[in-house]
Amino acid sequence: MPSDTPHTPHHSGSPHPQRWRLLTLLGLAQFMLIADVTVVNVALPAISRDLTLTGSGLTWVVTAYTLFFGALLMAGGRLADRFGAPRTFLAGLALFTAASAASGLAADAATLIAARSTQGLGAALLSPAAMALVTALFQGPERHRALGAWAAIGGAGAAIGVLLGGILTDGPGWRWIFYVNLPVGALVLGLVPLLLGRAPRTPGGARTAARSRVGVPGVLLLTLASAALVYGLTERSWLWTVGALAAGVLLAVSERRSRHPVMPRALPGRRNLLGGAAVMLGAAGLLVTAFYLSSLHIQVSLGRSPLVTGLAFLPAAVAVTAGAHLGSRLVPRFGWRPLAAASFALAAAGAAVTTLGGLWTGLVPGFALLALGLGAAFVCATTAALSEVSPDHTGVASGLVGTSHELGAAVGIAAFASGGFTTLALPALALALAAPLLLPRGRPAVSSAHAMAH
Repeated sequence: MPSDTPHTPHHSGSPHPQRWRLLTLLGLAQFMLIADVTVVNVALPAISRDLTLTGSGLTWVVTAYTLFFGALLMAGGRLADRFGAPRTFLAGLALFTAASAASGLAADAATLIAARSTQGLGAALLSPAAMALVTALFQGPERHRALGAWAAIGGAGAAIGVLLGGILTDGPGWRWIFYVNLPVGALVLGLVPLLLGRAPRTPGGARTAARSRVGVPGVLLLTLASAALVYGLTERSWLWTVGALAAGVLLAVSERRSRHPVMPRALPGRRNLLGGAAVMLGAAGLLVTAFYLSSLHIQVSLGRSPLVTGLAFLPAAVAVTAGAHLGSRLVPRFGWRPLAAASFALAAAGAAVTTLGGLWTGLVPGFALLALGLGAAFVCATTAALSEVSPDHTGVASGLVGTSHELGAAVGIAAFASGGFTTLALPALALALAAPLLLPRGRPAVSSAHAMAH
């Protein structure tokens, strides 16, 4: 593995000669993490038939991954700061790739869910380390171009993931949605150390590493609270839900007393960050739950094939990217509060439209409308959350936003998996009313890197 010393083989003031090739490889790894959510949604009915999964068991195939990904994401960022981004990235990628093989080989539900949980752990190590490498490899205007390309991976991963899921499930079988990660993981594992050489200096240097010790009690309590909440909602157990709230209270107390809290206490822009993260949690929950519900409806209720399902998902996946692009242009003009309220109202309208016709006349256009609104909501949440965060804390703040996205997906499916699309209209309307209370007044600067990068 590459050394994490600040020495580089080229002149210290010059850019890394392999930075664009490395960006491609890092992006390929990140693409796997994003696609692994939507690609599984298309394959759920086939997995259910082969492994005789019940409704709640099928829910865990999706939520196990997003739960561990989200709950451990901030800890992964701290580990990347402490032990070096290259080491953490390669360890996370190796774990994710091995867990992908285990998922494909799973002979029963318990093995598959355990392997999916391990995939989430690998993703939590890989993703923040990959972002740290991108910010270390690129400087000045090139960094904005690199971050723009990185942001586009989210939309591309969702769009290609749904189509790939349909093709593979309809062809060689659902296990190949996991096996396809193996050559990609092996390629990136082999080439990144070769091209990187000695690691570039990461922002913050030794000072960042010194203050990046991981508060183990906080990480464990965050994971426990999240898991208990998801389990309680999935199994409709008040006992587990109350246990999740109790773990949340213990987490708050532990964070106040800890010398190494998961999120620094003296964090500039803390209120905006928490409000944006809450909006992100709601938006992600709506979107991923919509993918889950529509996959089961199209294949189980309507009897369509996985390939047709993937094609039906494609407009929604593209609409998320279009909504994010539109939102990045509109939020500097109209501000966070009006745009967020309008975005969630549009999502609620889309959820209502899905019931007005058949697959191609109701569900597909309604889902696309919902996704368009949520794409813009993602931009509002991210730009507001990072609006007052200093450069020294961008990594931790981005980690919290990412955590909210993944945990929102897990909680959303757990809460609404037993319903239909119409059940999503009410929480979308509630978020349209709540978002202006959670987000700050005003708008980001037109030149804001956050607005363009997300």
